[in-house]
Amino acid sequence: MGKGRTALAIMGAVALAAGLAACGEKKEDSNSAAPNPSASVKQVTKDDALAGKVPAKIKEDGKISIGVDSTYPPNEFLDTDGKTVVGFDVDLFNAVATKLGLKTEWTTSAFDDIIPGVQSGKYEAGVSSFTINDDRKKNSLMVSYFSAGTQWVTVKGNPNKINPDDACGKSIAVQTGTVQETEDLPKKQKACKDAGKPEIKVAPYQKQSEATAAVASGKHDAMLADSPVCVDAVRATSGKLELLGKVYDSAPYGYVLNKDQKEFAEAIQGALKALIADGTYTEILKKWNVQDGALSGTPGINP
Repeated sequence: MGKGRTALAIMGAVALAAGLAACGEKKEDSNSAAPNPSASVKQVTKDDALAGKVPAKIKEDGKISIGVDSTYPPNEFLDTDGKTVVGFDVDLFNAVATKLGLKTEWTTSAFDDIIPGVQSGKYEAGVSSFTINDDRKKNSLMVSYFSAGTQWVTVKGNPNKINPDDACGKSIAVQTGTVQETEDLPKKQKACKDAGKPEIKVAPYQKQSEATAAVASGKHDAMLADSPVCVDAVRATSGKLELLGKVYDSAPYGYVLNKDQKEFAEAIQGALKALIADGTYTEILKKWNVQDGALSGTPGINP
């Protein structure tokens, strides 16, 4: 998220019911192909060499405990049973874990509680569309695996004449703890102040789904979020919303690990490289229609 969650035919109904959300991708638009959550992906098998690099403490119980904010489709969100976390982030990290001979245990958490949870040992990893930035790298290791930017969404037809470059005086919804809230909007707020214009009325929400639903209902003028999520929000609300402006500030997402888990980070990096090399990575991204965010280079650790 700048943070980051899902899906289409299935998702469309789920997203509306749950108030899903987020924002679009580099080259995508609201007419792009729908995700296909039921699409099959080649079976991933354990790589003994990579599994051997996993620290003993991590593989003691044979699983990785993961903190995730499951309100961010198509990246991570709850399936129709209201319990199972699904999405492209989930599929990809499950594949990473399988390469390492491990299972995954996904636990839903408030987005801004995940990194502290990793630091305290509550989770062994944070997988939730975390944009890699200097602040997050201070106390965590981050393994890059995807790239997304920020985009805006407003009500269909833009009746409130929202301009992403000048939202002064407008009511803007955003998810708490995302880079949109902590970095982007403060810069725009300062620009409004410096120009002597009314301040932006920032409306923070704990869940991205709540922010999306509030904008769709007309409560706020617009929202901004990660690009893949915005595209899905437009699709899921059946035309109530539309993308606004271009994607900007594209940056890599990273898996969050404790600062002392360098060996684990290297094992995950190796698994990602293997999945990219054998085509599984691309298959998973295409399944969720987020292939425009594929890494252009090699996965890095705290890049």
